[in-house]
Amino acid sequence: MPSFIALASLFWLTCLSLISAAPFSYGNNRLGNGFPTVANPSAQLTAIEAAAHGSLPDGPAPPSAPSSNSITSLRLISFNELTEVAFFTELIANITNNVAGYTFDADRSKQHMLTILTAIQAQEELHELNANEAVTKFGGQGPVQPCQYNFPVDNLKDALALASTFTDVVLGTLQDVQNLFGTDGDIGLIRGVASVIGQEGEQNGFFRFKADKIPSAVPFLTASTREFAFSALNQNFVVPGSCPNIGTIDLPIFDPLVIETQNIQPQSQNIQFSIIIPTGGIPSSWHSDCSGLSLVWINQQNTPIVEKLQNIQIDLKNLRITFETQFPFDSASFGNGLTIAAVTNSTGPFATADTVAADTIFGPGLIEIN
Repeated sequence: MPSFIALASLFWLTCLSLISAAPFSYGNNRLGNGFPTVANPSAQLTAIEAAAHGSLPDGPAPPSAPSSNSITSLRLISFNELTEVAFFTELIANITNNVAGYTFDADRSKQHMLTILTAIQAQEELHELNANEAVTKFGGQGPVQPCQYNFPVDNLKDALALASTFTDVVLGTLQDVQNLFGTDGDIGLIRGVASVIGQEGEQNGFFRFKADKIPSAVPFLTASTREFAFSALNQNFVVPGSCPNIGTIDLPIFDPLVIETQNIQPQSQNIQFSIIIPTGGIPSSWHSDCSGLSLVWINQQNTPIVEKLQNIQIDLKNLRITFETQFPFDSASFGNGLTIAAVTNSTGPFATADTVAADTIFGPGLIEIN
């Protein structure tokens, strides 16, 4: 069983260099229960529900077919859940097989961890089956199909830290999904998503506790968007070219924003980033000195903060731009929990994460402090 790949730092950085001889694939009934192709009803589904300590919802369907935009949200949810199930399946396998970095001093501790992760894995399977069932019924173009995946960690501590970060992104993104369901008139979908938000929050409290953090990071969790989540999944976990029908998800994938600064501390400071110059050179809208770009910070439910790019270094030979910008950490008001960074092609101002995403060209950069 292959182990996870080494993580570059304690923070989840976009555009990691992932190299694996054996990416995770769902082929050959990897989970032993037919997932992700599971009929409802079936003995396989009953077994998943037993492992998950609960069932798929059996309430009435929405009174009308969801809008195309809501179907996009459901497709993103399914895409994300397929990634999460792959992650937890690989993590369980590494622990079960005593892979270096995933061993325990006591068998009781190992079995307790496996009991917890097996339940989480099955719960994520049900999340995916629920979303893809709606996609199949209402969306046309068939269900979202799984990709192949690499996960950039090689030990349990970093794996749980990574799980906490991608769960933070999910918790922020489902805020966006709920809001869009409401504005699109698909209120029948909101309650189910709200139940998943609570469930994912319970998971993240455990991941944070295992990292010696307080279970609840901040009073109001950081907002994210579908575009940021879709980009982060593709930049960090998905093997390029391995997704059979990714084109059915009508969302952009931004270019990566690499956080070069390591071991970011809870203090106001300058942080270094890098981006890649597009094919064809620096666009005129950026201006030749990149003064047309801005770095935007999203943290908690605060108004996004726009910062100018500083100390810009343009390397035309290697098509790379490095720069710094101020990280305005304030323990009372900004910077704890998840912070999302994005490079935009305007100076704003931005009222919400959604307006930031609309102008983003590089991102997301993800920083966890707490």
